[in-house]
Amino acid sequence: MEKLPALGKIHPEFFNKFIYPHLGKEDSTVLVKPQHGVDFGVIDLDDNVVVISTDPFYIARELGVEKAAWFAVHIIASDVAVSGIRPRYLSIDLNLPPEMTEHELVRMWNTVDSECKKLGITVVTGHTARYAGCNYPMVGGATMVGIDKKGKLIIPKVRPGDDIIVSKGPAIETTGLMAAYFPQFLQEEYGKEFVRRAQDVYYQMSTVRDAHVAASVGGVTAMHDATECGVFGGLYEMASHSKVGMNIYQEKIILQDEVRKTCECFDIDPYIAISEGTLLATAKKERSGDVIAALKKEGIQASIVGEAVSEKEGINIIKEGKKHRLEHPKVDPFWGKFEEYLKKSK
Repeated sequence: MEKLPALGKIHPEFFNKFIYPHLGKEDSTVLVKPQHGVDFGVIDLDDNVVVISTDPFYIARELGVEKAAWFAVHIIASDVAVSGIRPRYLSIDLNLPPEMTEHELVRMWNTVDSECKKLGITVVTGHTARYAGCNYPMVGGATMVGIDKKGKLIIPKVRPGDDIIVSKGPAIETTGLMAAYFPQFLQEEYGKEFVRRAQDVYYQMSTVRDAHVAASVGGVTAMHDATECGVFGGLYEMASHSKVGMNIYQEKIILQDEVRKTCECFDIDPYIAISEGTLLATAKKERSGDVIAALKKEGIQASIVGEAVSEKEGINIIKEGKKHRLEHPKVDPFWGKFEEYLKKSK
């Protein structure tokens, strides 16, 4: 049996062998089933579709309750938004640590309420309790739902000839969290002003707006949020799901200065590190420039970084003119480094 990673998401080979073949009763109304490279499931309601995604409700206490709650809402909303359908309903299960105070719960929930109102999301059901054995940061789970006309749905299907688009660049989440948790290490290396800029990257950790803008242009064939294993892991999943190859030009991927220096400080490869907030998209070649222009008009950095090719050509990274085959990273380096620096900070 395949060995599981100590921390982080289970790798695709394990899921493909032990999880995906066992998904309960078959149902013809399920348009999109669980699969790597796809952030959501879809149920067919004739003219309309229901888009569903589920995630942990992640509250990192060290970030401050409000900041952590902002992130928790946007993680879940992003996974529905990349379908092209607006997130609309939230179901939330809070299994709270015993040490969470009523004051902290009120502050957390006020932020959830505020962000949901900004995004047009209604909380429809849930569960709230304290239980022994529950710990930060995973304080429960939540499911986000979107409902809209079937014509708005973007079922991910990358085709040879599509351009590959990346917004914001890699390691957005890695930078936002490492700068928030371990600013002292960055300050020693780069100074206080850099720490402030790196910590500001935190509020880029959402693809809700990116996905909405990209989908509104037309011509987008697939969208994916670059979470675990980052940009390279996410693109690998998209290509594998669609049975295509890719030529990805590393130098064309935007690399923010704050991201580059933060990853250098903590010895993390930014291209395979967790990056909630980075939108990975493919678009028809004749529309990809319009998608980039629309994103930039909204103040969202983005670039065309390559193109999809036939499956037989493989998934390739081209760097400094040299091509090498991309394999799925399997283990995200963020989790190991995060654990390492938690120990160093004590």
